[in-house]
Amino acid sequence: MPTPERQMPRRIYPLRVLGMGLGGMVVGVVLWERQASFPAWAALVLAALVWPHGAYLLARRSADPYRAEIRNLLADSAMTAALVPLMHFNLLPSALLVTLTMVDKITTGIGGLWARSIPVMLAAGVASAVATGMHWAPETSMRVIVACLPVMMLHTLSVSVVSYRLIRKTARQNQQLDELRRVDSLTGLYRRGHWEEQAEAALRHHHATGEPACMLMMDIDHFKHINDAHGHTVGDEALRALAHVVRGNVRAGDCAGRYGGDEFAIILPGLQARDAMAIAQRIREQTEGTRLRNLPQLRFTSSIGVAPAQRGHASVREWTDAADAALYAAKNAGRNRVSGGPDAAAPLVPAA
Repeated sequence: MPTPERQMPRRIYPLRVLGMGLGGMVVGVVLWERQASFPAWAALVLAALVWPHGAYLLARRSADPYRAEIRNLLADSAMTAALVPLMHFNLLPSALLVTLTMVDKITTGIGGLWARSIPVMLAAGVASAVATGMHWAPETSMRVIVACLPVMMLHTLSVSVVSYRLIRKTARQNQQLDELRRVDSLTGLYRRGHWEEQAEAALRHHHATGEPACMLMMDIDHFKHINDAHGHTVGDEALRALAHVVRGNVRAGDCAGRYGGDEFAIILPGLQARDAMAIAQRIREQTEGTRLRNLPQLRFTSSIGVAPAQRGHASVREWTDAADAALYAAKNAGRNRVSGGPDAAAPLVPAA
């Protein structure tokens, strides 16, 4: 697959054709007004019509297209600067072409290219002035002003489109990076940091409004034995299977995360303890009925603790400790069950 460096000539080629062509149109109007000589017209045709295609061929055939294109971009600057004396320093088109050339170098994103263009442009401009006799006629006619308008408008629009695409691309990349920061790669659930932020928000909302919220804390029973007996790849598959069950039982506004190791946690805003217990029981039942694709004979279960948010919970840590205590109550009662602790309900035991 071609690298971005090797694709650079193909991306720049149409922009160079358009830019040099429009600039050449402006220069052509000035040359026509002053009845320029044949060498001046030949120089314009070379720069505006021949060079863009030659630059593309040079870059495409180069062993290092990226470096070749940088040389071409510097040559663009030199040719633009050389056209200024041909126009006898006609003020508006000279300022316009030099400015847009520098803008193009900046928008390439190539570090230091604009700075390297300055001495190149100065040298080319001086050489062209010496060759043409250093004529000075800065006045700009209305005809030339009108010819400059399409260049200004189209260049501004093209730069805006490129900037918009870059902003959109950067926004998507930032969103992807944020998603990677928030989501656990193994299970697809939220990482602990993001989960704790949501838990903090839910607890603050409970303290401010009294709206109920519950926290579920769960893990896989005898998970260490699964790892020791079948290997960590099977253990990872069990974690993914439990995460799949969890995702299938939470609402859009809930926050399910991997708390650590084989321990998972869910924030259920707006739910009373009895409803949270029912969700926990569904997760427990579906986990018990889950079979791993690579090891269908393995059966595993989960234990779940439920802790409603309380006025007495001064921090997320205290709320988490309550859910953790309910989880260990379920484990101490025999595992594969749901415990609500003293604030929720009696443990829900699997049917015989």
